[in-house]
Amino acid sequence: MSKAEKYQGIIPAFYACYDENGEVDGERVEALTRHLVKKGVKGVYVGGSSGECIYQTVADRKLTLEHVMKAAEGKLTVIAHVACNNTAESQELARHAESLGVDAIAAIPPIYFHLPEHAIAQYWNDISAAAPNTDFVIYNIPQLAGVALTMPLFKEMRKNPRVVAVKNSSMPTQDIQMFKMEGGEGFIVFNGPDEQLVSGLAIGADGGIGGTYGVMPELYLKIKELVDAGRIKEAQDVQNAADAIIYAMCACHGNLYAVMKEVMKIRDGLELGGVRKPLPSLIPEDMPQVEKCAKMIDEAIAKFC
Repeated sequence: MSKAEKYQGIIPAFYACYDENGEVDGERVEALTRHLVKKGVKGVYVGGSSGECIYQTVADRKLTLEHVMKAAEGKLTVIAHVACNNTAESQELARHAESLGVDAIAAIPPIYFHLPEHAIAQYWNDISAAAPNTDFVIYNIPQLAGVALTMPLFKEMRKNPRVVAVKNSSMPTQDIQMFKMEGGEGFIVFNGPDEQLVSGLAIGADGGIGGTYGVMPELYLKIKELVDAGRIKEAQDVQNAADAIIYAMCACHGNLYAVMKEVMKIRDGLELGGVRKPLPSLIPEDMPQVEKCAKMIDEAIAKFC
């Protein structure tokens, strides 16, 4: 398998797995990993937004990645998001990830303070230097990080030979096309917004990394299959069904990740725990909507897959 091939496909963003006391549960991490292996996804993206990284300690994130790697048994491409809001801890996570043999590390830009682009590049390059034998993925999510990956910053980062990909979660699909064009042959760009996977693939994305992939991987795998076959209208129908499910899941009081974990409990028998405060938990009034979402996923899979 070429370097590019191991990143080309559907890669769910891995969910935080907690016990009843809200602490990271290694057994539940392994159960989710094995579940995703069985679903046939390309890989997992560990420790990102879906992993609630902003609310986890360095120790939490290390423990999660260790159990993912144990259960994956080399059957998944593993990308470890290692960014913290300071360089030293980000480097610590990068070294740890490399020691476990991940395929790549990834990082958002520093958040809160609006740093100049040369400082952002230094931050990313310092993280990359802590894992000198591991690929590096830039995570572009300006709507949450408050910083966009501009073309001058991208060109500066391309000087680092370990930079092999961009996880592009900005909303304009044009950004995917621009990064692909500038990145050149073999450079990987992932579609980030789940709601527009068809658009991202159609304009040149190599695959997708998404937060709702884990709860309904069958639908996203079908979208990729259909787009690859040139059957865009059919892919659009599956995308519309997935989007309707996303909108329904977002209609709850509880956070989206809390909803998806409960849906996976209903559909797959997986116990993944709740979400970490300040993310809002489910309330009893959410349960009819959660059950509706589980049914919507079942119906969409039966119809399209």
